Amino acid sequence: MVDILHGYRQSNRIRNVTKKIILYVILSAIAIVILMPFFWMLSTALKSNADIFAWPPDFFPKPALWGNFAKAWHAMPFNIYLINSIFIVVLGMVAEITSETLVAYGFARFKFPGRDLIFFILLSTMMLPFHVTLIPTYLIWQKLGLVGQFDPLVIRAWTAWGPFYIFLLRQFLMGIPVELDEAAEIDGATPLQTFVHVILPQIKPALLAICIFAFRGYWNDFLGPVLYLNDMNKYTMTLGMYFFMGGVNEQPSWNYLMAMSIVIALPMLILFFIAQRYFIEGITFTGLKD
Repeated sequence: MVDILHGYRQSNRIRNVTKKIILYVILSAIAIVILMPFFWMLSTALKSNADIFAWPPDFFPKPALWGNFAKAWHAMPFNIYLINSIFIVVLGMVAEITSETLVAYGFARFKFPGRDLIFFILLSTMMLPFHVTLIPTYLIWQKLGLVGQFDPLVIRAWTAWGPFYIFLLRQFLMGIPVELDEAAEIDGATPLQTFVHVILPQIKPALLAICIFAFRGYWNDFLGPVLYLNDMNKYTMTLGMYFFMGGVNEQPSWNYLMAMSIVIALPMLILFFIAQRYFIEGITFTGLKD
């Protein structure tokens, strides 16, 4: 009997190890397929233009021209573009987190006439194509005399213009027991103090998830800068990349173009890998409670 149990456990252990090996092999194959474009982009960035079009193609550049990154960076004033992009990203993220968290807190915790209807209308705006509001929005900023400034790219975030982020935060807030608010109220805390000292620490995963979304949106935004910025000293990284690759008239240097593409993609990759645990947690726990 003991031998039978030992054999069963041994076979069960072997079966589990085999399943894990198969799973890791499948996941590794998928990861290789997904990362292949990035590795090819890196390989192209380290080649000369002549080697890029060589046949048969060589995945590993010989030699690796790491100086392509410095040459590409100094080909245009990317130092200025980087500062502009960081300025817009930071102000936009702070504005979105502040305004949308307050709006979501109001929808989740306060009862007022028409709350559900207003929230429904807010969610309905997610179905409205961005292009429908493009011209009216531009005309508004033009009437205010702010075309050519950073204001249209940043001020809009203070209006809590992201219904998806508000929905995300509201769902997360509704999963937090109301008893915490009541206990803080009994201790004499105001609604604002309750929000800052009790609620915000509880929704860190959701806030970090929104930070990643907002960073990606502002960092990769091309349409906004190309519409509202007409001074080369105010260009962002994405707009600078467009003119760096020749706009619509010139043939780009593919090695330099790939080098700058990696530079632009790197902050997003670093941010995601640092905060991926909180990002997944913030998305996962959002739908736990209606």
